[in-house]
Amino acid sequence: MKYIGVDVAKETHYGCVTSHNNKILTPPFAFENNITGYNLLLSKFKKFPKNDVVIGLESTGVYGENLMAFLSEQGYAVALINPIETAGARRKRIRNAKTDKIDSKAICKYLFQNEYRLLEPKELTTLELRGICRFRQFLKRQNARLKIQLVSYLDVVFPEYHTLFSSVHAKGSYAVLSEFSSPAVIAKTNVTRLENLLKSASRGHFGKEKAENLKSLAKTSIGSNNKDFQIRHTISQIRLLESQLDDTEKRLKELWSSIDTVIKSIPGIGTIDGAIIYSEIGDIARFSKPDQLIAFAGLDPATSQSGHFRAESTKMSKRGSPYLRYALVNAAWNVSLNNATFGEYYNLKLSEKGRHYKALGHVAGKLARVIFKMLKDNVNFDLP
Repeated sequence: MKYIGVDVAKETHYGCVTSHNNKILTPPFAFENNITGYNLLLSKFKKFPKNDVVIGLESTGVYGENLMAFLSEQGYAVALINPIETAGARRKRIRNAKTDKIDSKAICKYLFQNEYRLLEPKELTTLELRGICRFRQFLKRQNARLKIQLVSYLDVVFPEYHTLFSSVHAKGSYAVLSEFSSPAVIAKTNVTRLENLLKSASRGHFGKEKAENLKSLAKTSIGSNNKDFQIRHTISQIRLLESQLDDTEKRLKELWSSIDTVIKSIPGIGTIDGAIIYSEIGDIARFSKPDQLIAFAGLDPATSQSGHFRAESTKMSKRGSPYLRYALVNAAWNVSLNNATFGEYYNLKLSEKGRHYKALGHVAGKLARVIFKMLKDNVNFDLP
């Protein structure tokens, strides 16, 4: 067997080729993160049969994704290695040095001495799904920040405005603010024009009465016009983000529909939460026991102890993947509403903890344990 270790970086990777007895066949060499560099890498071991080659990469961020996809398409076996493992191997050296050349050799040595996990073709789809899910969360956070900012602008420009709409973020409200972003302009606008705008944007929900009330309120507003420019452009940004969210969720649903997983059999877990949970967990073989998965999600309790003092209750550690934790907690509530076993467990924890979100944290932990067992045994959900 020939082992190829690749130390991944943003622009320049380093590779090394060793034999089955860890003898260096090709000393560490640099290759660029482009097709020329990839072909240079292939040239170093192309003479060997593909079934006699294993290529190891550390699973560190996005920089190795293109290389993984390229090597998989070429038919080579790719092993993903936890960088903590190779770091441990480096520390065993007398001189705890770290360079790209040393790292590529350390990866080869790790492949030679340890069991490793090979990348499966479906994991490339999982990586894309994970990226889409995280991008969706990013867009949602940006959208939420802009909506908060818009309300703060309105509190200066037209503080009385929110009394007319159940939500200032309704389509009818945005239609008005996009065209007439200050009370002074609204006060001078014809009622019929306001009525037509509101009626069209709200699909007939708002009409003449709302237009008259809006104009009347604008005439007596104490607001100033010094942030109307920001209001118009903030609404434009919100609309753009919401359009992007729609496209992102469409792509997410397409990817999720192409994936066969037992997670889909859990009652109450929808497309979004299911996709996040599945993509963040990845290969369940990474976890040898459910507690590791719970810790990865940050649902394990944080330790609070000093001397003889030990806290009676602690909060969840919130380490690991915030995306997985969010989806598990969100899904926990829906599952408890759709499954008797989880519903009873939620009620038990609610009676013990006295707070909804504390109880939900325990339900999320139970859900993580169930998902671990389902994925390990590849069995559908079967709790009554």
